[in-house]
Amino acid sequence: MYSQGYDAPMPAGDMTEFTAKSGQPLAEGASVADESAVIEACRTVYDPEIPVNIYDLGLIYSIDIKPDGNMFIEMSLTAPGCPVAGEMPGMVSDAVAQIPGAGEVETKIIWEPAWTPDRMSEDAKLALGMY
Repeated sequence: MYSQGYDAPMPAGDMTEFTAKSGQPLAEGASVADESAVIEACRTVYDPEIPVNIYDLGLIYSIDIKPDGNMFIEMSLTAPGCPVAGEMPGMVSDAVAQIPGAGEVETKIIWEPAWTPDRMSEDAKLALGMY
């Protein structure tokens, strides 16, 4: 499991799982961020090779917000050989951990189901000239 943060080198040969964690537990009784705030934080993260945010690209597969503010995000990439594979989970965890009401944030790359352009928003398709 890749959990060293996104500054660590990507493990050679193993593209099966990358995970990154960021943030700190919330104080007891603190308000917990809602899904819309998490989505907006995800929209601040871009793959450096694609001029569309990762949420509108359809790379965020699930957002699980626990009652204590801890969050678990599953995402994918456009291709397993993506050169920023080792960095993307950390970028997402860091962005989400900065929103008020976010506790510890863990982001994991998954490969099933495989990403397809069908997951993209209409705005993303327009921005990439896919119409």
